[in-house]
Amino acid sequence: MATDYYAVLGVQRDASQDEIKKAFRRLARELHPDVNPDPKTQERFKEINTAYEVLSDPQKKQMYDLGGDPLGGASGAGAGFGAGFGNFSDIMDAFFGTASQRGPKSRTRRGQDAMIRLTIDLNEAAFGTTREIQVDTATVCNSCNGEGAAPGTSAQTCDMCRGRGEVSQVTRSFLGQVMTSRPCPQCQGFGTVVPNPCPECAGDGRVRTRRPLNVKIPAGVDNGTRIQLAGEGEVGPGGGPPGDLYVEIQEKPHAVFQRRGDDLHCTVTIPMTAAALGTQVPLDTLDGREEVDIRPGTQSGQSIPLHGRGITHLRGNGRGDLVVHVEVQTPSKLDPEQEELLRRLAKLRGEERPTGQFQPGQQGLFSRLKDAFNGR
Repeated sequence: MATDYYAVLGVQRDASQDEIKKAFRRLARELHPDVNPDPKTQERFKEINTAYEVLSDPQKKQMYDLGGDPLGGASGAGAGFGAGFGNFSDIMDAFFGTASQRGPKSRTRRGQDAMIRLTIDLNEAAFGTTREIQVDTATVCNSCNGEGAAPGTSAQTCDMCRGRGEVSQVTRSFLGQVMTSRPCPQCQGFGTVVPNPCPECAGDGRVRTRRPLNVKIPAGVDNGTRIQLAGEGEVGPGGGPPGDLYVEIQEKPHAVFQRRGDDLHCTVTIPMTAAALGTQVPLDTLDGREEVDIRPGTQSGQSIPLHGRGITHLRGNGRGDLVVHVEVQTPSKLDPEQEELLRRLAKLRGEERPTGQFQPGQQGLFSRLKDAFNGR
């Protein structure tokens, strides 16, 4: 009487391949000789392996369902231990949870991500912009529409593996006869071969081209910021879906401003008379020309913040500040008139007083000193 392989695995005759595989894995963990060395259990273990070898193979399963003998009499207790063991990867999967891909590989795969660097200036980083770039990347071959075969031809089923993408080999091991599978060497696991590759793409289904692309640069980007453009990367082999394109920002150094986060810093140099008496210094900011108010008595190294004149915050509202650092310039060489005026000022001041505070008569002398320096 023929063995009922469905009953051996405990599944219905209309069970799917996934249900058959789960049933086999469950029984293999339970009945493996390393787990249960009982002789009767070993016989049962051989039966479930034989049943799985038949039911997991579409051709053998079809022959069995039609009443044929898919194993040619090599099943049952008379076979050597391990006969009908099936694919060794299924046993590994049952015990270690590893699963190998069964069946042919797809020629269509997702493309790789790509990255390019884009250099922008400080104004573009502060307020955002839109730039057109040229992208060298892989696109779908128009000659074969990504299929890889020459026009008028198509891929054919591999005659070595009959479209399965893998070939099986029976070897002997300490478990007995074990059937192992490996990718078909003729079709490289795809299950099909392309006898007449497309001359335009050499069978890859894609070609390299240069194309323009508009990139929107948001306000507030900085050095190293990466902008992701989904689906703008390389098309995959076989005309597969494209990867993503990443645009990495490089900011050019500015002639006047130094960036620290979202704040800008710059330095203005003024003469000591202007620092003492106060003045206004014109400064070209990102928003246009402004007058920076230098108050009387300003010291060298003092900073003056201009709020909201910096870089737009990339995440959130508002902008950073523009910090103006004041550098007071002391004259290195004096003419006789300037030297005399400074001596008179020092004599009038007497003891050192806080900057910006003058005794009576000093203000006018300082004004004359300022005129003397400006007239040089």
